[in-house]
Amino acid sequence: MRIIFLGTPDFAVASLKAMVEAKHEVVAVVTMPDKPAGRGMKLQQSPVKQYAVSQNIPVLQPEKLRDPAFIEALRSYKADLQVVIAFRMLPEVVWHMPPLGTINLHASLLPDYRGAAPINWAIINGETVSGVSTFFLKHEIDTGDILLSAACEIGLNTTAGELHDTLMHLGAEVMLQSLQLIREGKIQGTPQAQGSHKLAPKIFKSHCQIDWNNTGQSIINLIRGMSPYPAAYTLLNHKQVKVFMARFEPNTTTDKPGKFLSDQKSYVKVSCLDGFVHLLDVQMESKKRMDIESFLRGNVIGSDL
Repeated sequence: MRIIFLGTPDFAVASLKAMVEAKHEVVAVVTMPDKPAGRGMKLQQSPVKQYAVSQNIPVLQPEKLRDPAFIEALRSYKADLQVVIAFRMLPEVVWHMPPLGTINLHASLLPDYRGAAPINWAIINGETVSGVSTFFLKHEIDTGDILLSAACEIGLNTTAGELHDTLMHLGAEVMLQSLQLIREGKIQGTPQAQGSHKLAPKIFKSHCQIDWNNTGQSIINLIRGMSPYPAAYTLLNHKQVKVFMARFEPNTTTDKPGKFLSDQKSYVKVSCLDGFVHLLDVQMESKKRMDIESFLRGNVIGSDL
């Protein structure tokens, strides 16, 4: 099969690398245009482009996916199948082009957690199981017929970053299995179950702020689900503090939620609805990330949020 791969971040590279090493014929890669980044604002290539270039795979970087020049270039590769992972929403003229269609790898057990941030929301919502699904693209986002899926456990302390890496490697395995089924002609997808399902909308800054009026476990889940990126945060001395790790101390407290308590040496805890949340790994705005003892050597903790 002649395959065109569409993707951008590290999550997509794992599957692309697995496909190349398994000797699949990846004839071209489509990824985001280079973007300026860093202090020098130098143009940076996406992880997918970096890997493709290292393997001498042609790279297309369209600004607009409906651009006639891009569509014509895509057609020129005469792909049998397209594989899309962590990329932009595709217009029908792109995903409908190959005779075998376009398959996508999604970081959830569909139909739950359709959307842009399935890894984050699974942890924020306190799930104990996640997984990956491959499916054929159609008009509605993340609703196509499922080819394969595989599950994994979410530990009590698992962060979004850790789950990302687990699903990245699991996804590469499932993608290879999916391609094998397609190559063998066993491409009968299973329609997704109908009804109401948990969703995974895009994360905005408003989602990241800790509400100390919530239960301790829900706050811990938020912190885990946002760590390391985009990171949950609170306000301390009128400055934003990102929180990457914390632990919950159940307790009966009469303190108003959001009250900061500290011995100024070894701990900072904040009252919540049913106890205290101990901050363990933090980053004050414009400062480096550090453990709480290091943080306390340069910051005085007040008593209120």
